[in-house]
Amino acid sequence: MRALCSTHLIGEAIVICLAALVAMSLTDISTGTLWAVAGPAAVLCVLLCGKLSAPWAVPAGWALQVALIAAGFIVPMMFIVGAIFAAIWYACVRVGRTIDAAKAAHS
Repeated sequence: MRALCSTHLIGEAIVICLAALVAMSLTDISTGTLWAVAGPAAVLCVLLCGKLSAPWAVPAGWALQVALIAAGFIVPMMFIVGAIFAAIWYACVRVGRTIDAAKAAHS
């Protein structure tokens, strides 16, 4: 599960940074405000990669997915992008747990 979810979170961090760049040109929100929100969110995605074995990591990942969807209130296309990332997160968690269970049963 860690490999799948880590890959997803790194991709999400990149999308968050790119969405902030888009929002700078499409909205009247100040650059400082955008990066004050997007920067820590992207860093949190990267840091969460190292903590995926912790029991709180998957719920924290879900919170990130909700936040990405909520970014659609600033850049409307993020509703779609966020929903896609939430679906991928679900698949990563579900398939990752299945793979982990199969590895444990096979060992």
